[in-house]
Amino acid sequence: MFDCSVCRLDLLLIIFFATLVVSLVSFVGFLVTLFNKKIQEKMIFALVSFSAGALLGGAFLHLIPEALDKLESISVFLLVIVGFVLFFILERALRWRHCHEQKCDIHPMSNLIIVGDGIHNFVDGISIAASFLVDFNLGVLTTLLVIVHEIPQELGDFALLVYSGISRVKALLLNFVSQAFCILGGIIGFFVIKDSILPVYILSFAAGGFLYIASSDIIPELHKEKDIKKSFSSFIYLVLGIFLMLLFTFLEIKI
Repeated sequence: MFDCSVCRLDLLLIIFFATLVVSLVSFVGFLVTLFNKKIQEKMIFALVSFSAGALLGGAFLHLIPEALDKLESISVFLLVIVGFVLFFILERALRWRHCHEQKCDIHPMSNLIIVGDGIHNFVDGISIAASFLVDFNLGVLTTLLVIVHEIPQELGDFALLVYSGISRVKALLLNFVSQAFCILGGIIGFFVIKDSILPVYILSFAAGGFLYIASSDIIPELHKEKDIKKSFSSFIYLVLGIFLMLLFTFLEIKI
């Protein structure tokens, strides 16, 4: 299934490195604090809009087509729906939501942020492992999709933890611990789903999760923007995210 000349140990190391890079994204919150508040808001706004497009493009242009090559269409789309619904249940059960602004209507308790984010990161790790087991290039692309989404999420989580009274150092450490569950998910995913058709099923599930995050979480936040210029710029960034995924499709992301 894995179309690459690397051995199993090399593949495990690749998955470990990919999930480690994703985990290090947790420190992006501190880097953004080096800029003034106005620049921070512009950066977060652009990243959130871009990530919505990248997640939509990644799901529709890469993950779902890859799964359709190996499974019946009804199976693929049922799994996409399952992924979408389970991500919805996860959010409702933990009363946890992605908050991309420091001021939100609902402020989840800090422990719920960490628990919810940890579970989500664990699923991301499994998705990354499954993608690499299917195809190396698809694994790289899935890792990039996770990173693109995690950057604005980590900025929001860091802001919320600090806002709830936690020190910046402790907030960074808690964010990293939560993000490190991606590594655990990647390693467990490698050993559990090896040598089977299961990675393809997980790709469909992951696509449903990406679609949920983009359509039910990020895009509604963008709709709250009333300024016409900002709304138009968010649309441009969203299109750029989709275009990047389309570009990878044409280039077949040969890495």
